[in-house]
Amino acid sequence: MSRICDLTGKTSMNGFSVSNSNAKTKRKFHPNLKLKKFFIPEEDKWITLKVSTSAIKTINKNGISACINKFVKKGYI
Repeated sequence: MSRICDLTGKTSMNGFSVSNSNAKTKRKFHPNLKLKKFFIPEEDKWITLKVSTSAIKTINKNGISACINKFVKKGYI
């Protein structure tokens, strides 16, 4: 299962864990993804998306249809 947001396209980032002795070891920063079901009233059906929590907040604010249209227009989908 890939760790990519279906709407925003957020993926894992690379970085370092830095210890007290300032030794650096490679690590990954994963996005905060959740599986969430959304109801689309225009199509009268449910869809399941793997979205980041920031995308969930945006969907709650603007609505699922507006967000899907916005992300398609920007080229994320």
